[in-house]
Amino acid sequence: MYGKLFYIVVGDYYIGHFYVAKIINTVNWYVSMDSVLKIKYTLDALFGQGVSKYLPKDVKIEYSKKTGRIKHVHQNDNLLCTLRTDGGLAITPFFAQILMKSKKFKQNCLEIDDDSKAFVQEGSSVFCKHVTWCGDNIMIGGDVVVLHSDKVIAVGKAVLSTRMIKSFKKGVAVKIRDSLKSTNSGV
Repeated sequence: MYGKLFYIVVGDYYIGHFYVAKIINTVNWYVSMDSVLKIKYTLDALFGQGVSKYLPKDVKIEYSKKTGRIKHVHQNDNLLCTLRTDGGLAITPFFAQILMKSKKFKQNCLEIDDDSKAFVQEGSSVFCKHVTWCGDNIMIGGDVVVLHSDKVIAVGKAVLSTRMIKSFKKGVAVKIRDSLKSTNSGV
């Protein structure tokens, strides 16, 4: 019973505890996972089961020099996504267009009207009154893809959930993080 005590807690529930007599190297006490597999699991967790099968096969992964963690994911010269420190993904409009092949991914999107298209493409926020359709999986703080005529024009962070966006007629629905700056971008 001598040594370091560790508790096993899942959510708010205490599962058990155990003692470790000698800690050999605490720096390497993590289980490493294949980087592509980690990205696939994250895509499925955030956007729906099966979305990860649309991840291109020829991805290049860039790691942080300081921490060794995954930093960016590229395909050829195009940035697909950035892994956040909180475990989330910041996807680009280019990657969102690739993932639009999945029906489950479309539930994380919303469609806007013609009046706001030009403003959103320039990086302005999306307001509730300009939303014409909204997917069922939009959560507060989650990544949202903004569509116009089924084409990706921007990605951002949801300020409101699906139910709130559908019921409100005022206020910001999505704060845009990345957008197509002009109509003749290559997406």
